[in-house]
Amino acid sequence: MAFAPRGFHFDLKAVLSDPNPHIDLDIPVYEETLQNFLKAVNNYKNRSITAITDKRTKDAAEKKKLHDRAQKIEAEISKCKVQEIELMATLEREQAERKDAEVAVTAFKRQITSLHERSATMQTQIDEYRALIVSLKTDKDKERSTLNTHASRVAPELHAYETLLACSIEGMEKEQLLISFRGVDLSDPDREFSFILDVSCHDYKVVKTSPPLPSLPLLVEKLNVTQDIFAFIVHIRQEFHRMANGDEAVDA
Repeated sequence: MAFAPRGFHFDLKAVLSDPNPHIDLDIPVYEETLQNFLKAVNNYKNRSITAITDKRTKDAAEKKKLHDRAQKIEAEISKCKVQEIELMATLEREQAERKDAEVAVTAFKRQITSLHERSATMQTQIDEYRALIVSLKTDKDKERSTLNTHASRVAPELHAYETLLACSIEGMEKEQLLISFRGVDLSDPDREFSFILDVSCHDYKVVKTSPPLPSLPLLVEKLNVTQDIFAFIVHIRQEFHRMANGDEAVDA
């Protein structure tokens, strides 16, 4: 903003003729003009600073953009170099694998020839095994027939023992017997009492009792001395009876 200078005029003759001479310098107007000038200078300075700052910001952004682009290009170049190295390695590996495959094919052909020879030998052995299986099956059938005949003879004896001992005896795996009692608890005749007896070795063992029987260790120790299983079953039933009905109860 431009300010036109205002001329300063005064009448010297009039001033000298005045008893109280004074010169009006119009200082308020001067100060207003000075403030306007300073404000204009300050505005110009602020606009210049803003323009310089904006230019610096724009230049920095452009510089960063160029830098990022350069880094991206360098990364792409590095990636291409890595891919080239990997491709060369793959090519070399495939060439080596092809050579290995050719060697393997030759070896496989030799193995096939050997397998054909072994197959003929194995077929002969298979025929021999089949004949042996037929023979074993015949023997097994004879053995099963013998066992069935024996079982048919033993079944009545087992039923008689179960009736005599008031229990049921069931065979389990690993040479174990499940022996169950009913009619032990006078208040609940259907309640089942049972134990599992392991007879796989000379010293008998009781694997489990239901319910637990406190006097079991003494009974097992006596069993291994006497080797009398039937007496042992009777004693177990008596102990279950005493435990279920009280010490004063008498076995039925």
